[in-house]
Amino acid sequence: MRGELAVDPQSPLPDLLHRLDASEHGLTTDQARQRLAEYGRNELRRTRRRSWWRELGRQLIHPLALLLWVAAILAWVAGTAVLGAAILAVIAVNAVFASVQERQAERAVEALTRYLPQQARALRDGNWQEVPAGELVPGDVIAIGEGDRISADARLLDGGVEVDLSALTGESQPAYRSADATGPAESLTEAGNLVFSGTSCLSDEARGMIYATGMRTELGRIAALSQRVGREESPLERQVRRVAWLIAAVAIGAGVVFFPIGVLAAGMPISDAFTFAIGLLVANVPEGLLPTITLALAVGVRGLARLGAVVKRLSAVETLGSTTVICTDKTGTITENRMRVTAVRAADELLDPLPNPVPSPGPALSALAATAAACNNAELRPDADVGDPTETALLHFAAKIRQPAGSRRQSQFHFDPRLRLMSTVDAVGADLWLHTKGAPEEVLRRCTRIIGADGDDRPLTEQARAELAEAVTGQARQGRRVLALARRRLTGPPGDRDTTERELTFLGFVAMVDPPRAAVPDAVAKCHTAGIRIIMVTGDHGLTATAVARQVGITRGDPTVLTGADLDRMTPQALRDLLAEQREVIFARVSPEAKLHIAEALRADGQIVAMTGDGVNDAPALRRADIGVAMGRSGTDVTREAATMVLTDDNFATIVAAVGAGRRVYANVRKFILYILAHTTPEVVPFLIFALSAGAVPLPLTVLQILAIDLGTETLPALALGREPAEPGLMNRPPRRRTERVIDRQMLLRAWAFLGLVSAVLVMAGFFAVLLAGGWTPGAPTGPGTALHETYLQATTMTFLGIVACQIGTAFAARTERAPLRAVGVFSNRLLLWGIAFELAVAAVIVALPPLPEVFGTRPPPAPALALLLVFPVVVWGADELRRRLIRGRTHPAVG
Repeated sequence: MRGELAVDPQSPLPDLLHRLDASEHGLTTDQARQRLAEYGRNELRRTRRRSWWRELGRQLIHPLALLLWVAAILAWVAGTAVLGAAILAVIAVNAVFASVQERQAERAVEALTRYLPQQARALRDGNWQEVPAGELVPGDVIAIGEGDRISADARLLDGGVEVDLSALTGESQPAYRSADATGPAESLTEAGNLVFSGTSCLSDEARGMIYATGMRTELGRIAALSQRVGREESPLERQVRRVAWLIAAVAIGAGVVFFPIGVLAAGMPISDAFTFAIGLLVANVPEGLLPTITLALAVGVRGLARLGAVVKRLSAVETLGSTTVICTDKTGTITENRMRVTAVRAADELLDPLPNPVPSPGPALSALAATAAACNNAELRPDADVGDPTETALLHFAAKIRQPAGSRRQSQFHFDPRLRLMSTVDAVGADLWLHTKGAPEEVLRRCTRIIGADGDDRPLTEQARAELAEAVTGQARQGRRVLALARRRLTGPPGDRDTTERELTFLGFVAMVDPPRAAVPDAVAKCHTAGIRIIMVTGDHGLTATAVARQVGITRGDPTVLTGADLDRMTPQALRDLLAEQREVIFARVSPEAKLHIAEALRADGQIVAMTGDGVNDAPALRRADIGVAMGRSGTDVTREAATMVLTDDNFATIVAAVGAGRRVYANVRKFILYILAHTTPEVVPFLIFALSAGAVPLPLTVLQILAIDLGTETLPALALGREPAEPGLMNRPPRRRTERVIDRQMLLRAWAFLGLVSAVLVMAGFFAVLLAGGWTPGAPTGPGTALHETYLQATTMTFLGIVACQIGTAFAARTERAPLRAVGVFSNRLLLWGIAFELAVAAVIVALPPLPEVFGTRPPPAPALALLLVFPVVVWGADELRRRLIRGRTHPAVG
């Protein structure tokens, strides 16, 4: 790669300067120009580009599209150019729509570029200059100030800044980065003297030297991961592809086998035999299947949007229904992302729960509240609170105890993630006080005294330390975040951090919770009932995550808790083995690669994975999962672009509702596929009878009549079946396996050998009834100009109308797989009733409205024959109702 740069940004500064061939005085314009040519622009580039016409071509040769091409050609050969053009339009619409979806990965990278600023202040030729951010190069010295979005990865040279790293790490707590920080960190994002491209400076100022630009930054590495993870076919897409080849094989095989039968056995001219083979091909090709699937999934997308889940790819609706594992974040998805103080301990008194208001707070509790208000950078406003949720929660607590005193901030020791402390130096009246808050164990380690109930302090004994540590652990086990507070009166100006944050007086601790969303426990219970596994993947501490997981019912025993560092030490196979052996697992402090590895390990085990995320770092994992779920409110543009589904309410319960909707859509796809395939048999059987009778029986159905059925009468009822309500017990079944086929052996037997065969018997009975009533005998001529020609046209029309009548019975039979029709309600799907009315109207128009009877070769059958048609739907539906009743009697399943 041009300009490849391998530096360790945590190495001693002289070594880093030597490796970068740079100095703290910046670069000259000529040096910057040379490096720009060597390393390239500071931009996120696409590692691969897709040609739109190649993507369109790939969709046009989809197996089902190929079948539609054949159907269109056959329609043209048969002289029906209008129908051929309609089929071509269906091919084009589906191909264009699918091609547009393939740009998803590229849009994710375009969203990442929005995290880069347009201008930066760089030290060039000894002067500070405004430089386009895209022209920054390794070795440039840049200025970082409050409100700046950082342009590239840099090592701080002097000063210190508070930065928001949440887009990279998922941590909401601001991090302090200082040039004085030393010592290597486990990962670059934890290093105390590094700042990164795409993050924001919240306060203070610093200078930094750029060591990585463009795709070599941490942000660029995530962009590369997002592009490397391609979109795979959904289970439904794979199944449709397989079924398309199956149908193609059956259709072509039937045509090849029966063409010589027509020539040799029936004695037909070759031209007539060719027409006969065309009829078999058309009869076997379900022309309406692809558009029906597309429209049914589109309807599912609109339904999910009403639930609060915006799905960006149609096939994802079906994938949702087959989800076996949900990997979910905690904050904002399981919880409300709204911290509040629930318990406090001051001196020896524990207030749990914290009353509101607090009656007569004593000196110790007042001192605790005063420190909580002073050691704080948030602000309470009437319209909206400003600041970190933890700090605003502390201010609300302090407001309950007392009105904050007029302390004046003198200086601050920023929060240090390694020390896990923050301190402020405040003037209170004539005195100077140090106020400290942080992790209880770190605060206790620096305390030598403890406040008493009367407000006076006393020595902190080892026994008291042990009791406090046990009290803190008890709060953490309840899923609460615990912060300890301490103070010290200063006798002079503060020194460095080590000498100032010592000999503190322990004031107490506050315990905060981010309450779970009210709908989550019920949603989790539904997942357990539905056989869906839930794995919490969070940036929070493992102890807190475990407590919340227990609270909402995700875990029921003692889960295995792994950190990102643990995962980094595991091989892919070891991770797969652990996930297979341990049902209850929680991942804490995860990195972008860790989430990606979790998704890959689960998928390698055959699981269908839904993964939630909100930060830039989550984009690769969301792309790798079968269903990437982004947060619509708290998520970044990157995750929303990379995800398959976006939650408008950031609620875990919405994911579960979407899974239920996906299962319903999948079940409905099976219903209308069954409905469409069931008509293949009554369409093929007339041609077989014609061939096997050696032409003694005239052809009972024409090619144009088949096309009228496949593209006219059956389409709206099929779409209506895609809107069926869920069968009872749908979410009480385990998820289907990844290898389970949408069209399986049982469906084909039910469609072709049962519903189709019953329909074929009825249809042929109607055909022969009309033909025989008109005086026909086997072998009698029925061609144009013969005495029986009009009778023959009435008989073929009876076949056509018989198939339409059987479609009605098949539609009602297909509404349930095992349950009786009364379980879902005979008239509960009004769209189906309108669809049936539409198909009856289409059939009537084809039979009676000129000039269509001449085009399709139809004539109205006699009145007794039309009356016979009324029985067909009842027989088809009744036969299948009896079959389902026998199955229920043998297996004794729950209804549905």
